[in-house]
Amino acid sequence: MSARFHVATLPLFLAGLLPALAADVDWPRFRGPNGSGIATGAQPPTTWSDTQNVKWRTELPGAGTSSPVVVGERVFVTCWAGAGSVTRQLVCVSRASGKILWARSVAGEATPDRHEGFLTEHGYASHTPTSDGEKVFAYFGRGGAVAFDLDGKQLWHVKLGDSANGKNWGSAASPVLYKDTVIITASEEAHAIIALDKATGQEVWRAPGGALEYVFGTPVLAGDSARPELLLALPEELWALNPENGKLRWFAATGLPGNIAPSVVTSDGVAFAFGGFPQLGAFAVKTGGKGDVSQTHRLWLTRSSTYVPTPVLHDGRLYVVTDQGFALCLDAKTGEQVFKERLPGASATGRGGKPFYASAVMADGNIYAVSRRNGTFVIAAKPQFKLVAQNSFASDATQFNATPAISGKELFLRSDKFLYCLATR
Repeated sequence: MSARFHVATLPLFLAGLLPALAADVDWPRFRGPNGSGIATGAQPPTTWSDTQNVKWRTELPGAGTSSPVVVGERVFVTCWAGAGSVTRQLVCVSRASGKILWARSVAGEATPDRHEGFLTEHGYASHTPTSDGEKVFAYFGRGGAVAFDLDGKQLWHVKLGDSANGKNWGSAASPVLYKDTVIITASEEAHAIIALDKATGQEVWRAPGGALEYVFGTPVLAGDSARPELLLALPEELWALNPENGKLRWFAATGLPGNIAPSVVTSDGVAFAFGGFPQLGAFAVKTGGKGDVSQTHRLWLTRSSTYVPTPVLHDGRLYVVTDQGFALCLDAKTGEQVFKERLPGASATGRGGKPFYASAVMADGNIYAVSRRNGTFVIAAKPQFKLVAQNSFASDATQFNATPAISGKELFLRSDKFLYCLATR
């Protein structure tokens, strides 16, 4: 009998106990229910190892940098294998036992991106799936967008484009849901953001833009039901689209050049954009408005920033562990640096690339930042830097590129070889 059923049948005089008895909150998309990276009310462990606080460990059928998502008693993650002939899979795992319930291959593209350069750092399964609780949606770049029911029946599969950017990096932004649509950032493949009907996969609207080919961050939804906004950071600009039709509501010049990997962070009518190359930056702007709001809505710009990971906003402060291995905290109101501390041993990767790709997530007053080769760093979400723990698995020497998922008292972590469920035992 599920926790949801128990709650639904409780007598009314027990209504005051509902928060304590309700089912764990799902983590149905990249960085959690609303893309903020915050697991409200969750209490995952802060320490673990091969022999401590591991509920289960499951070997996956392939590598990937996509994050796990949690939907009821199921955990979903994408994987890839092969190089010349690429196989992409959506994998469903039992939350209770770690047993693989089903794995479905998605027909590959005729000509996959060349497996060379930085593409070898993250491969062909970089987009985190998302779910509405009844279906699960995944995007595989040139492999297209696909929908399955929770039992593994494929509902539709749509190819969105075969283009590539000049650097051959592959795309990475994850799908997000809005009402009856799934919104895909086909940044490299189609140089467009495309909304598909959840039920059929048919195109609802398309927002093209040449600069999208160097966008790797996942869009976030902001505003209210009367004026919703889909926020996305591009090279040099931040866009706010109407998620109903893809039309541009407003834009702001950010001064962040090159390519943009972090997702936008938003709260209380303010949006924060990060990234840029070769010069990093962080930019704050008031949301709302119409047309070009670069001068009227800009709040601050700083060069203290992050290149790949997305920060978490908590109690008026932005927390992130940068791709270079620094724990960075900024004042959200002013952009001023609160602290910047190099984490012990965090800068080594053992190979090329940056030491951190995963984004920060937060639960129970702690920031969790997963490094690629040197474990997960747990940092107190306070204005004074405090390293709570550093956790790693001696038995797993593969890369950890994925942002973790959190639900209840469990944290879900994936490497290129395993999916872990961590829980205080």
